[in-house]
Amino acid sequence: MEIVPEGIKKSTWNKVLDYIAMSDEPPPYLLMDKEVIREKVGQIGRTIRNAKVFYAVKANPDIEVCRFLAEQGLGFEIASEGELRILAEIGVAPERIITSNPMKTFRFMEEAVAYGVNYFAYDTRPEVDKMARYAPGANVYVRLVVPNEGSEWPLSKKFGVEIEEAAELLIYARDKGLNPVGITFHVGSQCNNPYNWQSAVDKARELWETAAEAGIQLRMLDIGGGYPIRYTKNVVEIETIEKKIDKALRQRFAEDVEIFIEPGRAVVGDSGVFVGTVIGKTKRSGDENWLYIDVGVFNGLMESVGGIKYNYIVGARGEARSWTVCGPSCDSMDVIDKEAELPEPEVGNRILIPSAGAYTISYASEFNGFSIPKVILI
Repeated sequence: MEIVPEGIKKSTWNKVLDYIAMSDEPPPYLLMDKEVIREKVGQIGRTIRNAKVFYAVKANPDIEVCRFLAEQGLGFEIASEGELRILAEIGVAPERIITSNPMKTFRFMEEAVAYGVNYFAYDTRPEVDKMARYAPGANVYVRLVVPNEGSEWPLSKKFGVEIEEAAELLIYARDKGLNPVGITFHVGSQCNNPYNWQSAVDKARELWETAAEAGIQLRMLDIGGGYPIRYTKNVVEIETIEKKIDKALRQRFAEDVEIFIEPGRAVVGDSGVFVGTVIGKTKRSGDENWLYIDVGVFNGLMESVGGIKYNYIVGARGEARSWTVCGPSCDSMDVIDKEAELPEPEVGNRILIPSAGAYTISYASEFNGFSIPKVILI
């Protein structure tokens, strides 16, 4: 493992190897490089006028990760009382918290309002009624449906409404005693198409003008998340995406409009390296190579089911061959990759998985009795 693998910083690689050499922590565990996180925080929102960044806690809710991000000055976007309690434990002020989940549980509404959270998204009349009951006078913003082409995970079906309905919902919220302050949208997770944001901004502008005609003066546009990270293929750089977003915003919106950004994957994804162990190998169906490791779909790599393809690093030398890589559980769904190109490792070898800082631990469960891997900041 002397050569720095593609897609991982040399400094991160050295930290990972040093930790493995000096620690007696049993795998699997997730190492996260604080310097990489700090660099990402410095990049996001830098080229967008009036931008405020709210970390999407769902990407990685580990309390020490959240504490570190709070120290960097980020705000937080949450969706549940569980995420709220993490932030409360580390003392995040309610003014730094928003919730863009358009469908909130009653318990979450109660706890969020009691804590002082005052920004809530919505996209239905029943949600307006709920917010008016639990959070009268709260700042609310409507979820607009926008194009999701070029995203690994389109998010335009479960949430969001078209312009006409969104305008009606803004009026309804006002009439119910709430304070409609803005619009939110999401172009889809792992979006590699910068033009999605541009077309979304255009659509938001149309809604903005419709609201103004109804006497509603909005002041905030939440452009969601969706910034991609590399994994195994190149993606558009954050700076390139943000320059296009900023250009569209300057063309469509006044200088004093507040811009909210909700990155999750882009903040923590590249900082994480899973450290696991090869626990078995065999041939099946004649010539098919199978590799078994101690981290899988159910305890950290759930997104592999949805199409995310990770890099796998082993210390073995020799010619690479195709492997089906699977996790430790006895469930046949626990297959991470059906075409991983690796030299043949030995049982007991370490296996490292970069770009694993986001949507890994947050999806993990103790299915089949396997523990959720520990998160360690380095």
